[in-house]
Amino acid sequence: MKRKLMMILATAGMFVAAIPASAHHSFSAEFDAKKKVTLDGRVVKMDWVNPHAWLYIDVPTADGKVEHWSVEFGSPNVLFRSGWNKSSLTEGMRVIVRGSGAKDGSLRANSQSVEFPDGRKLDTGSSQGKEAAK
Repeated sequence: MKRKLMMILATAGMFVAAIPASAHHSFSAEFDAKKKVTLDGRVVKMDWVNPHAWLYIDVPTADGKVEHWSVEFGSPNVLFRSGWNKSSLTEGMRVIVRGSGAKDGSLRANSQSVEFPDGRKLDTGSSQGKEAAK
């Protein structure tokens, strides 16, 4: 009886552990590596959340309008190891983000790098490089 209970608990644990993994997506499911974007805009906010951090920026267009972009980064842990910290991007800071646009044409992108006003560039730890190389 004890062995049966342990097997049931172990099986249930595997199903619970798989739930977050099934919610995670691959780069190619949402973004197009051939649809390169360069976004020159101002930081609205940065969300340091798992499994991916998100940058929200306002990008002016040629006709004077402003587009509100959501940009996916790698995980906060990967960003910290790449030299980022929670004050790297401040509200209103002008940045240039390079990456790939969403397959569905929405104002979303997967980032590859960010260039700061002083010319520094930091990698954003995204899955783009890994999947685009396939």
